[in-house]
Amino acid sequence: MKQKFNFNAVIASVGRSVVAHTPDGWYSTPYRALIHPLRYKNKMYLEGKFTDIGNSTSGYYLYIGPSDHDITKLGNDAVIISGDEKYVITRAERCYLGEEVTHIWAILRNVEGEE
Repeated sequence: MKQKFNFNAVIASVGRSVVAHTPDGWYSTPYRALIHPLRYKNKMYLEGKFTDIGNSTSGYYLYIGPSDHDITKLGNDAVIISGDEKYVITRAERCYLGEEVTHIWAILRNVEGEE
């Protein structure tokens, strides 16, 4: 029998500690997720100024999170907090393997200093 790949175990072992937060005062329990800067040569998911070497806008990040912390259910004003960084969720989707949600994919925008 073929063993299933466990996305949540990988995320837990290499991710950073994050907390989801909504304006009504709700905070998730801390969990681990991957957050990495996006540097696309096209603007499929991003806004910003396109240059010959790619998108010059900093502040957009790829989020890969565990399936048991489904940020797609949070409102548009929810944020992800990691250390001193705060990110707004600009787009989030569930990722499936067959019928099972394996992880959550999102595009985050850094909002530190905007408040």
